[in-house]
Amino acid sequence: MRVFILFIITILMGINTAFAYEIVLPKEKKTIVNTKYAFFIGKAKNSEIIEINDQKVYIAQNGAFAHSIKLKDGENRIVIRSNFNTQVYKIYRNPAIQNTKPELLEFTPQIYTVIKDNSPLRSSPVDGGMNRLSHLFEETSLLIDGEKGDFYRVFLSKNNYAWISKKHVKKSNKKIEPNFITTNTETYKNASVYSIEFTEKIPYTIEENDKELIFKTYNPFVSEESVYTLNIKKPEKYYYKINLNKGQYALKINEFPTPEQNLEGITITIDPGHGGTEKGAIGCLGDEEKKINLQIAEQLKTLLENLGANVVMTRECDAYISLDDRVKIAQDNYSDLFISIHLNSIPDIEMNVHKNKGTSVFYYNPNSKMLAKTLENSITQALNTKKAGTHSASFAVLRPTDYIGVLVEVAYMTNPLDSVLYTKEDFPSETAKAITDGILNFLNNEN
Repeated sequence: MRVFILFIITILMGINTAFAYEIVLPKEKKTIVNTKYAFFIGKAKNSEIIEINDQKVYIAQNGAFAHSIKLKDGENRIVIRSNFNTQVYKIYRNPAIQNTKPELLEFTPQIYTVIKDNSPLRSSPVDGGMNRLSHLFEETSLLIDGEKGDFYRVFLSKNNYAWISKKHVKKSNKKIEPNFITTNTETYKNASVYSIEFTEKIPYTIEENDKELIFKTYNPFVSEESVYTLNIKKPEKYYYKINLNKGQYALKINEFPTPEQNLEGITITIDPGHGGTEKGAIGCLGDEEKKINLQIAEQLKTLLENLGANVVMTRECDAYISLDDRVKIAQDNYSDLFISIHLNSIPDIEMNVHKNKGTSVFYYNPNSKMLAKTLENSITQALNTKKAGTHSASFAVLRPTDYIGVLVEVAYMTNPLDSVLYTKEDFPSETAKAITDGILNFLNNEN
């Protein structure tokens, strides 16, 4: 009889396990984190009712769920309980480190030299965000008169300073006095080249307003008021690139080509986000973002090519491609548009299934804002996703100015409601069609 009872208990436990929820993330029941919240995603059976630390969890129609718990410093005991199963997670949160802000140390102005191309000149001593003023060339001379943390302060002109990372410059012993030589303008069919030449390489910045590009070069080695400015009228749709040969800056502004029919003559780089060892976000049901991104990209490639576009892919299989290589692929193929495809994940905040969902589109340069807005409209209308907004962000693939570039977050991988959408069989094709329509609307000035 005892054996029979144990047999029945074992069967019942097996049934409970078979019908119990599954936690996709976190993978370990004991972890150490630095985040403010513990984020749980997974899938459940229709008949399950789940509570995490006595808080009822929303479960979507496909069984997907996501929930966050605010963590205290030290050990947090988190109990996940349903009518079939109970699990306990122990998450240790490292106490937050209070970083003291470094002080500005000023010193006698000294000449430094930029040691590599594409070194960011910033408006603040912060390594990140929307604070890039320009990208300096190797051997550009700078007048530096202070330091703050990991940055040097660059003197540009009277009451006008910038910042550069210490790792991007070295001290120079040579004395320089750059002299202005000449300016020149050349006009072509779809482009204009504005040049300004000095005897030495000196710092520059690019500013934009609604109507103009403002190109400034600074010569503080001669005078604190020595600033050379070119105010250039912007085309409606444009991209630009700055080259430096010896002391001559050449700013080339391209007017976006107007196709004679559909997308003929337009080169578009499609960038399926992540790949290889970089999986991207993991969905509530265990789906990998990198795979869905590629599925959308493949469908998009076919649609755009059918309209006559020259399409370049940053990856066509499950391979890791660095951010620098993605940019290089676009630039080497003289791309007009750059479309990076992603699905979003919820950051270190309190989870809200009705708020943290939908489509958002990111851009960095002002010339890409119009495309971002147009794509957000076309995608949300076609897929019936929530408008999560167009946002400026300093993503590496969006920073180049020599193409119009956007990054599309089609939906949230980690939102149960959006998971119902992106797990549908026709999601990649519908998304590709919406992006294609958005590109056509952008070219035809339709929002």
